[in-house]
Amino acid sequence: MIAQTFDNGLALVQASNGITNRGINDANLLNAASASAPALATPFPSSSIGRQLQQVAKIIQVRAALGMSRQIFYCALNGFDTHGSQLATQDALLSDLSPAMAAFYNATLEMGVDKQVTTFTESEFGRTCQPSSGGGSDHGWGSHHIVMGGAVLGGDMYGTYPTLALQGPDDANNRGVWIPTISLDQYGATLASWFGVGAASLPGVFPSLGNFAVKNIGFLG
Repeated sequence: MIAQTFDNGLALVQASNGITNRGINDANLLNAASASAPALATPFPSSSIGRQLQQVAKIIQVRAALGMSRQIFYCALNGFDTHGSQLATQDALLSDLSPAMAAFYNATLEMGVDKQVTTFTESEFGRTCQPSSGGGSDHGWGSHHIVMGGAVLGGDMYGTYPTLALQGPDDANNRGVWIPTISLDQYGATLASWFGVGAASLPGVFPSLGNFAVKNIGFLG
């Protein structure tokens, strides 16, 4: 791809043109670096999430050529908004997620960067414990997430598991909308601290963090 250069005197158009050119230049740099790198030996599944994580692994492999020291990658696995057929849908989705994450972790081991790469899941909302019609569930509140990597103090559950009782002590209403015991700010601040964000900067990134006595949950060493 070839970058385009022109000047029509309009600041907005010039700014957009600059962004496009930087994207083209970055793509050319990535393609050149990837072409000269040996193929990873770790096999990845052919699922969508498997292909996404494989591409992330390939970029990590050529990080030196790209001048990268710290980077965030985003991969998406859609379909968890299960208002119907929840068990079958989640079974299929998690059957895709598990081998893809395992392959990605194995690739970080192969590259010797497992302690420098942390993978975590994130979602907008949980699900109700009480089912809805059609074998699904409605939008809930508290949920659980997976954190993976060589720096993770794994093999443990962080937070308090809810009492699975409708209208029980952990139900925000009467449908099993679980009240979370860890906030998104605490979860994010723990990851951000590991990533290098200083303690003084965390409140600016997570404005609600001051509402919680514990700022760092402690799942990263």
